Amino acid sequence: MTLAQLLKTGEDRLQAAGISEWRTDAWLLLEFALSITRKDYLLEKGRPSTREEQTRYEALIEKRSLRVPLQHLTGCQEFMGLSFDVSPDVLVPRQDTEILVEECLRSVRPSMRVLDLCTGSGCILLSILKLAEGVKGVGTDLSERALDLARKNGKRLGMEAAWLQSDLFERVEGRFDRIVSNPPYIPTEVIGTLEPEVREHEPYEALDGGADGLDFYRKITEQSPHCLRESGMLFMEIGYDQADAVRALMEKYFMDIRVVKDLAGLDRVIYGTVRA
Repeated sequence: MTLAQLLKTGEDRLQAAGISEWRTDAWLLLEFALSITRKDYLLEKGRPSTREEQTRYEALIEKRSLRVPLQHLTGCQEFMGLSFDVSPDVLVPRQDTEILVEECLRSVRPSMRVLDLCTGSGCILLSILKLAEGVKGVGTDLSERALDLARKNGKRLGMEAAWLQSDLFERVEGRFDRIVSNPPYIPTEVIGTLEPEVREHEPYEALDGGADGLDFYRKITEQSPHCLRESGMLFMEIGYDQADAVRALMEKYFMDIRVVKDLAGLDRVIYGTVRA
């Protein structure tokens, strides 16, 4: 079987399994399995694949056809132009969350302190630290395994941050200029309707936002003013239909509240300045 034929078998298998991005995923898995670039493939696609290459690639295709996330198979995901290690212990970084980072970056200045709640892979905090000059950061998560991955990502990117196992603000000390968070916000009863890649392979505790999806927003908006400096700001990712509800929670503690849409035109980020 040539490399071109091997790729075609992967495409056919993923298409038959109902994978929406079957062509892209088949290629990315071939690239990963064979450590081959697109240029090399075009030059070598007519060469016979080895049995080892076939076995390795077909095993990955089989797992992907069973809806194991692509990123769990390759172990990485690009976010804000940076590569992050991922695992089943954290949410896979998503393009929509880049909006949260971009909005926070607009207001960050040198010497500021940033707190990232529910940090997971650390992609939000580490992206801010990488792209903003002279900023210091703390990332918290309830999962020690998630924090281990965040530490690994920080080391690989050459970025220093403090990582703290904490239930939101429980063990947080000091005050911050900016607080960012992509908290769990899926209503409990909705989780079962999500794509298999999410509901079966991503950490449940990183998805479940309680009966109405707002449990973490209530806690964060109420507790964050105690950890923010004067004129400090809170930035949070939200579900497409949660802007009004989260705004109502924030209005008691924050002013100048704004909602930002994602590239699909859906509400994605909300932020405001703490009241004096």
